[in-house]
Amino acid sequence: MNFAQIPGQKEIIGKLLRSVKEERVSHAQLFAGPEGCGSMALALAYARYINCENRTEHDSCSICKSCVKYDKMIHPDLHFVFPVIKSKKFSDPVSDNYLVEWREFVQKSPYFTINKWLDSIEVGNAQGMIFASEASEIIKKLSLKTFESDFKIMILWLPEKMHQATANKLLKMIEEPPDKTLFLLVSEEPDKVIPTILSRCQLVKIPSFSSHDIEKYLTRRFNIASDKAIDISRVSNGNIIRAIDLCENEDSSMANLDRFKSLMRFAWKRDIISIISWSEEIATTGREAQKNFISFSLRILRENLMLSLDQMKNRLVFLTGEEANFSGKFHPSINQNNIYPLTEEFNLGYSHIEANGNAKIIFLDLALKVTRLIR
Repeated sequence: MNFAQIPGQKEIIGKLLRSVKEERVSHAQLFAGPEGCGSMALALAYARYINCENRTEHDSCSICKSCVKYDKMIHPDLHFVFPVIKSKKFSDPVSDNYLVEWREFVQKSPYFTINKWLDSIEVGNAQGMIFASEASEIIKKLSLKTFESDFKIMILWLPEKMHQATANKLLKMIEEPPDKTLFLLVSEEPDKVIPTILSRCQLVKIPSFSSHDIEKYLTRRFNIASDKAIDISRVSNGNIIRAIDLCENEDSSMANLDRFKSLMRFAWKRDIISIISWSEEIATTGREAQKNFISFSLRILRENLMLSLDQMKNRLVFLTGEEANFSGKFHPSINQNNIYPLTEEFNLGYSHIEANGNAKIIFLDLALKVTRLIR
């Protein structure tokens, strides 16, 4: 991944290029931005540019041995930390246990979510985390001298998933790392990063992609018609991951929409038997899929409120074709009186799922509260 492959984000790329040219590369940087802003792609391209042997004015050369190894993600001075899971095979897991799968996964595309990563390693109901055992591995790796390049670079994806014990062990190293050592932390929720880690990093704020940049990317990558690319780019609202999903895989979005429609239909009818069956069915999916459904539901609720407030004329509604068809009839049910309690209940359900609560109870409770609020 080099800078030229990233659609847009020219201002951020310019700042990163200048930091290298002026030799002002901070030893610990936090790339922070919303999901789908390309923060991981930027971190990969930045690391590659720093260690490129023949870097140009605007990008890495793509042909030196460092760039070749970066392409394959096997450079000995490039290290990764990312959320993993405990299993029968790995009771005290570290990132290296899943490094082969990680390399294959990231090489396919640098635009992904935690759900996609965990699905790729088939975790079931487990939730990804950076466990305490990771800290010792990081300290051991970064205490060694560089093998080939000027810098050892550690890309730490989703520091908000870091265990408290891991963070405490890493504080000293992040504050005073070994010579020629760089930490690039990539976060989607910087407000959840432990403050002591946050305070030791230089913040690099990354905005969402522009609709125009996403449109050009989709047209080039998927060879789709311009009008379809424009529609998807508008609906994705700056999230390139969502835009890619809409092009590649409509099944997941359709499944979430079907679940949402069923929930609202049963809640409106006050069909308790069907609500119980619905909650039992969604409880059989993995926890990441359950969180994904709740996130989807929160977005649909927001869009329907915008419809109720007649914000279509102001282009503040972002819905796909099927979502728009459903919302055309459903949106009167969402208003300023029930949007806040509904949002609160869905957010509460999300936090309970994250805390490994009983999914059947959580979704039954959520569905019953929706039944009370929707009419």
